[in-house]
Amino acid sequence: MPRSATAEPWVNDEAPDYLPSPPPTQDELPCEDGEPMETQRHKWQMDLLIETLDPWLAARGEGYVNGNMFVYYTLEQTRGLHFRGPDCFVALGVPRGERKCWVSWAEGKAPDVVIELLSATTRRQDKGEKMQVYQDCMRVSEYFWFDPFNAEDFAGFFLNGGRYEPIEPDAAGRIASGLLGLTLCCWAGTYRGIEATWLRWATPDGELLPTDAETGDARAAAEAARADGEAARAESEAARAAGEAERANAERLRAERAEAELAALRAELGRQEGG
Repeated sequence: MPRSATAEPWVNDEAPDYLPSPPPTQDELPCEDGEPMETQRHKWQMDLLIETLDPWLAARGEGYVNGNMFVYYTLEQTRGLHFRGPDCFVALGVPRGERKCWVSWAEGKAPDVVIELLSATTRRQDKGEKMQVYQDCMRVSEYFWFDPFNAEDFAGFFLNGGRYEPIEPDAAGRIASGLLGLTLCCWAGTYRGIEATWLRWATPDGELLPTDAETGDARAAAEAARADGEAARAESEAARAAGEAERANAERLRAERAEAELAALRAELGRQEGG
């Protein structure tokens, strides 16, 4: 269980006497509790958010996204007060690379953006106790929640003066992440064979960050277009070559006719001179 939401954040904690120095690292801390996510829909929703954002972060050369892993934000947690982390979280300004868990004192910061996926058993906690932890203890700049089975239960908040304030959706229902310069939107479609309304990352103008499959489809479409272009260019080149050959043949025929006419004229002149 997380500590009280009134506790000070890890950055202000002093290492207790029982802790070794330096504080423990991710290799020394528990990184799993054996509890699965709520449903397959929840698991795949988490995967969708991570799968589409990670290449975007990779293109920036920094940043980390993951979910359903322990987040250590206070040294008190090393006494076994584990806090099961967000379903999806993003940290900017950190190196890319694998983590076993998120250790705020080692990373130098807590996550910047958190998304929780609501369920019947977690809704109250996600909207209450966990939200308080993100606000008061971890100082997470942006917090979102979404119910994979009820897309209308979708909201976003930003930290302002130490308190969360709602982020108003735009005219298309998208909720902006000012930190990322992206939006979160509800998308009706099929992901991994499940047709549903999914939460997805998009650019401010609504262009979805693609899934691996969509990237593959786009690459295949681009390759097909390139192949079509190559075929069209080859056809055009063949037509040009045929045209050149036709022009050359016509020129040869004209030259032959002119030469024959000249020979005939010379022969006629010869006969006239001989007569």
